[in-house]
Amino acid sequence: MNVTKAEFITSVASSDKFYKTDKPIIAVAGKSNVGKSSLINMLANRKKLAKTSVTPGRTRLINYFDFGDFVLADLPGYGYAKVSKEEKKKWANLLETFLAKEKITLLISLVDIRHKPTEDDKMMINYLYHYQIPFVLVATKADKLGKTKIKPALKDITTELRVGIDDITASSSETGLGKDKILSLIETAINPIEE
Repeated sequence: MNVTKAEFITSVASSDKFYKTDKPIIAVAGKSNVGKSSLINMLANRKKLAKTSVTPGRTRLINYFDFGDFVLADLPGYGYAKVSKEEKKKWANLLETFLAKEKITLLISLVDIRHKPTEDDKMMINYLYHYQIPFVLVATKADKLGKTKIKPALKDITTELRVGIDDITASSSETGLGKDKILSLIETAINPIEE
């Protein structure tokens, strides 16, 4: 799959404003500062399509992007400590309603390759299994580890999250590592092979 054009569509703060489309929806989820915006920019071949920030907790809305063959939904980051309980609850409700109500073709769940998955990460994976939402796991920031440390780190993450090693992709928005594989997984999800 080759993305030739990607554009921002809209941001929504409540479930009654969810963007309606006939195109497949690919969602991106992960804790605050895991690299969602950077991953989106890498997939889009654009530097500033999704706004990146060194300050965690910037994505407070659901941001929709038109990727041509599909619509990508950037979900609010979870697990950011420095926001009020009220704000956290609002994000959680928005995220949960989106996952429960929208027809998601594929969810790309991000974890930071340098750290053990958090309780929030585990809750997200359990939620996806429980509601049978198709997902792939992407371990971001792989450029921050030495090449020999990537495989062991992936193995640790899959053990923690109870997923198979084939279900995780190491990624780096700095080097482009994992980009082709992620785009291929999206293509397979939106164009399933008929049996």
